[in-house]
Parts: sequence; structure tokens; C-alpha cells
Amino acid sequence: MSKKILLGVFLLSAILLACKKENESFKIASISDYAPYKVGKYITYKLDSFRYLPFSTQGITITYQVKYQVEAAITDNLGKPAYRIIRYIRKSAGEVWKSDNTFMASNTGISLEFVENNLRFINLKLPIRDTYSWMGNVYISTIQLDPLKPDLKYYEGWEYTYDSVNAPLKLGSILLDSTIKVAQRDEVIGTPGFYNEINFGVEYYAKGIGLVYKKFLHSEFQPPTGSGNGYYSDATKGITLTMIDHN
Repeated sequence: MSKKILLGVFLLSAILLACKKENESFKIASISDYAPYKVGKYITYKLDSFRYLPFSTQGITITYQVKYQVEAAITDNLGKPAYRIIRYIRKSAGEVWKSDNTFMASNTGISLEFVENNLRFINLKLPIRDTYSWMGNVYISTIQLDPLKPDLKYYEGWEYTYDSVNAPLKLGSILLDSTIKVAQRDEVIGTPGFYNEINFGVEYYAKGIGLVYKKFLHSEFQPPTGSGNGYYSDATKGITLTMIDHN
């Protein structure tokens, strides 16, 4: 056998082996690994809810405990298998849980779609690897952004990107061995002292658990007019979810 033929066989074998390893890595990093939904599963978080006082630059943060519990396996309005998730809330550990919201999650096999307040987000998408990106708010952009809903405009164009795949993460006293970071948005529009807008979003998912940390902020500063002072609009809102317990 000639050297050229041997070289060709070697290169083909190397390519096939690389493809096999790549496919195996994709199989290992599945959506279910980081979003293992099943009926009865729950995650409890510390919720820090941030806002500004009306017509003010004074911010306040109110802290709660919330529990996201998978209530039932259902079919969503697009005909996809999904799970109904009930959120329970209380001010402190000594109080009784009260349900206050309902969400829906769907593992499509290649993505995790999460419906919150009638908005559908693509929180995770295959392949799970560093620097991979996708348009996480595409359903909002194509369906719900219209002149009648100007308050959703800031959701447009968010490019979600994986970072720190399979990295450890410490949340208080909880040490998580394998997590992925989803960087959603880090944007500042305008100039301080004048109109400016901040859009920020990031989520962390732990293998075998699900969402363990989330931080979101949208703020709109309205500059002074005449003798009045500048202030943050009612559209400003921010939340931080930090996992404190799960089953």
C-alpha cells in the first residue's frame, strides 16, 4: 500500500474519531442533564425583588422565599409535552407557602422553553458548549413585539451564550460540582445623567438540579425636565434568584 493511501486512511480515521467524540459529548450534555423536570420536583430560592420608588432614584429591595414545584405533565398550546410549574411564596421560613404564579417548561429534546407571564423564552439549547449562542427571546420578538406592547421592546435581540460549561459554583454554603452559565444580556444604552437604559440577564444551571441562580435587571432613567429631578420609570424591575434548597 502506497504512502498516499496510508496517509488518506489515517486522516479519514482521525476525522471519524473526532466526529464520534463530538457526537458523544453532545449526548452527554443533554437538556435533561440541566433541566431534569419530573412531577413533584421542586427548587426553593431566596428571591430579591428590586425596584425604585415612584418618580425617584431611591431603590428598594424586598426579600422573599419562593418554591418552584412541578405540579403536572401537560401539553402546551403548541402541542409539545410540557410541565406545569407552580410558584409558592412566603416572606420568611416560618410562614405558610402560598401559590402566586404558574409557569410552563418544555424540553423539546434540543432546547428548554420556559413560559412566564405569557412570554416564551428559550433558556437552553443544544449543543451545550462554551461560546455557543442562540436568540433566546426569538418567540417574543416575532410574536409579541408590536406597537401595542412597547414595554417589551427591550427583550429584542438578546443573544444567549454559554460560558463556563461544567464549572463548579458555590452558592452560600452549597457547593455545586458541575454548572453552566448562560449569559443573556449585558447592555447599557444612553448616557448617565441623560436618558439611559440597562438590560442585564444571566442564569446558572446545575447538572441534576436545574436553575440555581438567576439575575435580571431592566432599568430606564428619565432625565430632569425643567425644574424637576430625574427618576427611574415604573418599567424598571430587577430580580435575583439564589437556590437554597431542592429535592
